Amino acid sequence: MSPLEPFGARLRLAMDSRGPLCVGIDPHDSLLSAWGLHDDVRGLERFTRTVVDALADRVAVFKPQSAFFERFGSRGVAVLERAVADLRDAGALVVLDAKRGDIGSTMTAYAETFLRKDSPLFADALTVSPYLGYGSLKPAVDLARDNGCGLFVLALTSNPEGAEVQRAVREDGRTVAATMLAHLAAENAGEAPLGSFGAVVGATLGDLSSYDLDINGPLLAPGIGAQGATPADLPAVFGAAVRNVVPSVSRGVLRHGPDAAALRAAAERYADEVRAAAGA
Repeated sequence: MSPLEPFGARLRLAMDSRGPLCVGIDPHDSLLSAWGLHDDVRGLERFTRTVVDALADRVAVFKPQSAFFERFGSRGVAVLERAVADLRDAGALVVLDAKRGDIGSTMTAYAETFLRKDSPLFADALTVSPYLGYGSLKPAVDLARDNGCGLFVLALTSNPEGAEVQRAVREDGRTVAATMLAHLAAENAGEAPLGSFGAVVGATLGDLSSYDLDINGPLLAPGIGAQGATPADLPAVFGAAVRNVVPSVSRGVLRHGPDAAALRAAAERYADEVRAAAGA
């Protein structure tokens, strides 16, 4: 298998050509029900296949949430494997939302699950948790770099509970989140047009001007749509780094299913609104 171009370069090209949007594939039981599907593997497969068939050739980035597939055991993981492969075959980038984080050989195994090219779950990027220390992510950083993949590190998440860890102040006076952002900026130093090591930063957090979000890498921004943020909010939250934002919308698009045309229209509308807000 030939080496991939770095994830950051591929991401920039995908957003420029297909529009700056990430669609989350989150098969909540409530969404399955709203689509008239049963909360079982058959419903999961029908839901996922509909999203892939409707959007894979036109959306830049997809973010399947692994937990909603894992809950059905090996058959659910098989649905996820096929979706990841089909999305990538259609030219989309896949960020596997698994939020893995551990130490040593265990972190290596997690990295190999999602970032090794011959793995059934090989994805373009992976969400990871750094709260066993940023250095614990080294196996994932190294494998991502070797294989042209990316990472999105939890930094400033939109859930209220995150603040007690992420905004805690270290002895050097920096918050934990600021420390993670600084690590990512170091990973991305000198990369063009965009580094491959990004941060997860919630779009619902309001003014973040006290944080240096200019990490020369992508900023995965959940919270648009059902969680209350809108594309118009992005410049106020991300400032000069807004062009590097990968806004993630899940229910805001998925609730329009199972009609394929409605799914496409919703995704196109969000991409247009983000493009306008970012001045792209």
